[in-house]
Amino acid sequence: MGRFVLIWAFITLSVGAQAAQARILKVLPHLMDLQGRHALAPSLYERDAYQAELRKHPAKVSGIRYDVHWRGGPVGHSLKLRMYLRTATHGFGDPIVIETVTGKPGIRAGGWSGLTLKGEAYRAAGEVQAWRVVLLDGETELAEQRSFLW
Repeated sequence: MGRFVLIWAFITLSVGAQAAQARILKVLPHLMDLQGRHALAPSLYERDAYQAELRKHPAKVSGIRYDVHWRGGPVGHSLKLRMYLRTATHGFGDPIVIETVTGKPGIRAGGWSGLTLKGEAYRAAGEVQAWRVVLLDGETELAEQRSFLW
């Protein structure tokens, strides 16, 4: 009986600790060209060079994708990422909201997820000035990261 209680306590604490350790580790904004690409080759150097090229020539840009590296959360739950964007046309009281489900629930929660603003919505939004991304379990915030100007 004592071993069962010990095992139960260990499982309960590890699941609770995993939920408490939910984090957003990194947020990478990538401009996308008219074909939906953010790089022409898999090299990081090539990606950075192509991103500089897209920044110089805005007519070649069709949208922006935020790649979010996140970790943690309750095991077996389907989590959501929600991003709030303050842009040239959407300020403090009216941010643009984009959302995605992080994938199938599994034993190990975490990975990379992309949030995209493209097409007419991207063109109408104007330049992104600030962002905030939140990892959610239902409507409960588990983790967040925000840009400097948020």
